Amino acid sequence: MRIAIPTDAWHPQVSGVVTKFERIAREIEQMGHEVCFITPDMFRTIPCPTYPQIRLALNPRKKVAGILDAFAPDCIHLATEGPIGLAAHSYCLRGNYPFTSSYTTRFPEYIRLRFPIPLKISYSWFRWFHKASSGVMVSTSALISELSGWEFKNLVKWTPGVDTTLFSPARKGLLTDERPILIYVGRVAVEKNIEKFLDLNLGGTKYVVGHGPDFARLKAKYPQARFVGAKSGEELAGYYASADVFVFPSKTDTFGLVILEALASGVPVAAYPVRGPLEIIRQGDTGFMEEDLGRAVVRALAIDRGKCREFALSLSWKKSAREFIGNLAPIRRK
Repeated sequence: MRIAIPTDAWHPQVSGVVTKFERIAREIEQMGHEVCFITPDMFRTIPCPTYPQIRLALNPRKKVAGILDAFAPDCIHLATEGPIGLAAHSYCLRGNYPFTSSYTTRFPEYIRLRFPIPLKISYSWFRWFHKASSGVMVSTSALISELSGWEFKNLVKWTPGVDTTLFSPARKGLLTDERPILIYVGRVAVEKNIEKFLDLNLGGTKYVVGHGPDFARLKAKYPQARFVGAKSGEELAGYYASADVFVFPSKTDTFGLVILEALASGVPVAAYPVRGPLEIIRQGDTGFMEEDLGRAVVRALAIDRGKCREFALSLSWKKSAREFIGNLAPIRRK
């Protein structure tokens, strides 16, 4: 099959969405399918308000239509709801082409953290965007239930995988700071609730791996923490494997791919008992979820790291790719 994936999230942006689609494309191409990404680097862009690291395509509608016409896809999957996603959405509606879509980010909650817009208004717009989708792919059963409450339709499950070759306990040894070493990996932005992690008074050393609009502010406010910026590949894997506990303070993520990367590295996770962690973490076996995040960290320190690794080994990108392919809606061209 020829599969088109228009997405507003792409390099140099570092995010779980970018990682997920990059890995899925690799897997489905190995299965014999052809993938065409439509990404912001193909267009003139402007910085996203309040988040300049994200670039938004300017007037992409005509060019998106031209790329899709030339590629003649068998399936179209809308990865995001930004300008490129909207242009592809319009193309599908005009041509009466079926499409699938992803709901990977709780944008209504993210918007509310920055602007006083009621959730009801934001969710109504996102519900409109996904209304015509033949399958709205989400990462967990809990998110299906949540979005059903907001009257989303055609919700289907698509579970991410993890690279257990790259992320491995064998890569430990990079960090030699005072222990316990507590690590956060991800965007450095208000919706990630990172200050709850940085405010913990547990001794040892805290690491923040990632970048984002709050990086400079938090680095200045918490000089005792190590802010190392965004990392990738074997270096990122070394940070994970060298930690004692991975701390996931977010209460707004739809899943948390970084949790799987930590577990694959043999690192237990401390998190709040909210959607995302509740679907991934096995309480007491691979991590602890508590309303008291500090208590969750202390309890996670005693977890058998081998159990974390064992759990991650069951979640492959190949399995995720097969699930993605099974959810697609083929275009019946005349």
